[in-house]
Amino acid sequence: MQINKVAVIGAGTMGAQIAMVCALKGYDVLLNDIEESSLAKARESLAGHMNRRIEKGKLTEQEVEAAFGRMSFVTDLNAVKEADFVVEAIVEKLDVKRELFSKLDTLTNDHAILATNSSTIVSSKIADATSRPANVCNVHFFNPPLVMELVEVVKGPHTSDETAKTAFDFIQTLGKTPVLLKKEISGFIANRILGKLTDEAVFLLENGYATHEEIDVVCKKALNHPIGPFALMDLTGIDVNYFVRSQRYQETGDEADKPAALIQEKVEKGELGRKTGKGFYEYSS
Repeated sequence: MQINKVAVIGAGTMGAQIAMVCALKGYDVLLNDIEESSLAKARESLAGHMNRRIEKGKLTEQEVEAAFGRMSFVTDLNAVKEADFVVEAIVEKLDVKRELFSKLDTLTNDHAILATNSSTIVSSKIADATSRPANVCNVHFFNPPLVMELVEVVKGPHTSDETAKTAFDFIQTLGKTPVLLKKEISGFIANRILGKLTDEAVFLLENGYATHEEIDVVCKKALNHPIGPFALMDLTGIDVNYFVRSQRYQETGDEADKPAALIQEKVEKGELGRKTGKGFYEYSS
């Protein structure tokens, strides 16, 4: 299937950067959000990222201008009707995603692929909210999408081979490295492995074996990770970790899957990481 126009729903960090990744590779892109202020913030943030790339010689002013020229920032969801590929990047709440996919099903062309960027909510929980489950899949970009090369493409039991192949090929055109999961599982590959490391890091901190700074240093210097688990949680949002674990706990009922008390305490205090100015570390504005 030929993909010409891409729609991204949700103008947070993930959605905005996914949209720019597509625009930089020549696609016409629609970035949608219910809040005009979120779109304005996304545009400002993207301009900052692009200006830094210009300063470093990674992009020219003409390339950046052309990319922004291919982007539309809209609050009206009806604008998605011409999209061939839709990426949902909204809040990690199943009922909200299902409601959105039901709307997208009525608004988009029958051939359009509807993908969720979620790594915790598998598409089989969303697909039956549409009349085209064969066109629904997970396409998981990593944070930040402008930098991270890997994208996990996940084929649910409902996803057609054609949809999976089209999504895989589309990701390649973005200059990314796609990995296809032939069966879906919550957390996919990277986050399931990372989750085990994060759980152990939190255990060591909660039980007083080391500080979060020391644990991060060990992961960077001994394991050669570019960033430690606590700094990474601050970057992605401590609330995201909490919601992921809460979702899994609801599914399994296993106490081992319950969010750690330390993580719950951070969320209750509103100490969510970089976006609030404080998490495990403190950040200036």
